[in-house]
Amino acid sequence: MIPVAEALERVLSDLLPVACEQIPVIEGLGRVLAEEVAANLTYPPSDISAMDGYAVLAADTATCPTTLRQIGVSQAGCGFDGSVSSGETVRIFTGAPLPTGADAIVIQENTDVDHDIITVRETVTAEKFVRPAGLDFTSGEVLGHTGRRLSARDLGLLAAANVSVLPVYRKPRIAYLATGDELVMPGDTLGPDQIISSNSIAMDAYIRAFGGEPVSLGIAQDNPESLREALSKLEDADLLVTMGGASVGDFDLVQSVMGDDGLELDFYKVAMRPGKPLIFGIFKGIPMLGLPGNPVSAAVTALLFMRPAIARLSGCDDKPEIHRARLGRNLNANDRRQDYLRAALSRDSSGGLVATPFDQQDSSMMKLLANADCLIIRPPHAEALDVGSDVDIVSFAYGIDVF
Repeated sequence: MIPVAEALERVLSDLLPVACEQIPVIEGLGRVLAEEVAANLTYPPSDISAMDGYAVLAADTATCPTTLRQIGVSQAGCGFDGSVSSGETVRIFTGAPLPTGADAIVIQENTDVDHDIITVRETVTAEKFVRPAGLDFTSGEVLGHTGRRLSARDLGLLAAANVSVLPVYRKPRIAYLATGDELVMPGDTLGPDQIISSNSIAMDAYIRAFGGEPVSLGIAQDNPESLREALSKLEDADLLVTMGGASVGDFDLVQSVMGDDGLELDFYKVAMRPGKPLIFGIFKGIPMLGLPGNPVSAAVTALLFMRPAIARLSGCDDKPEIHRARLGRNLNANDRRQDYLRAALSRDSSGGLVATPFDQQDSSMMKLLANADCLIIRPPHAEALDVGSDVDIVSFAYGIDVF
């Protein structure tokens, strides 16, 4: 068995980003930039008002109250064409261009209006409530860097900069295959001793959440012919993920059959729980991850290994973040495998995170997986811990942060 950190390093070491494509900016959520993207305009394009009020010469307000004559109106999309001289003012609205000659804004709350005579009751200084041209960004300024996964906020910024097309890495194509005579898809008729292939549905969702494009190869039965038939549909994939059949039982055929057909095995077995029977290698030129069949094991290994692999293929690094929390109950000492315990998160009286592991940690229990908020990481040979001790956790926020 090899350590988790070494296994991840070996999975990622030779993965390269996939090809690039151009997409409309409106389709950019969660995609990764393949090139730098610069602003196509300056914003604001000119000095604009930050408030509703009156555009003035600041010097005219040195002594207040003072009266000014309104000579026009400036609003967003329709500015005032003339210029403002001493003793004059222009009614102005938020986002409207500042008229020539004016250098400050008096907010409307500090004025009295009598037709076109405006009484100013408060002194302002130059540039008061004025947003200068280029305050946000200027034409040619780089706003998106290569390798950045685009959030909704990024897209708003790029759209404001008049960027309509984005150079991004295409979504990696992730082929996935479940194995087992006992598996049928939801809605199909269950035979004696059969179960639903929940991993197929979950894996499709994991791949989408991690930024990949899922390609289902179906379910292979526990015989070489069925497995080879399923793998014959493997085309144009950037990563192959199998579920089940990764152990060494009589019916665990993934390693033996694929080995006979050219699998270049890198490693098999990782010192972790759940997820020990994890395979990584190259199959017909395609990187391959063989995940365990138990749904919790498949989920944990997908989070820890498949997510970073998809990110690397997508042109960025996106590993699950490690956070600190207080332990919600006592834990026994750990053995030689790194443990990942499903746990619920709460807050203590001071607002700190508390991670409470579930009593049961069986790798077949999907309800506990769905109810978990995080994984508590227990290093190999970790000593027993009392409630309140600090522990490392991995959040179960599967989806990419794209707000």
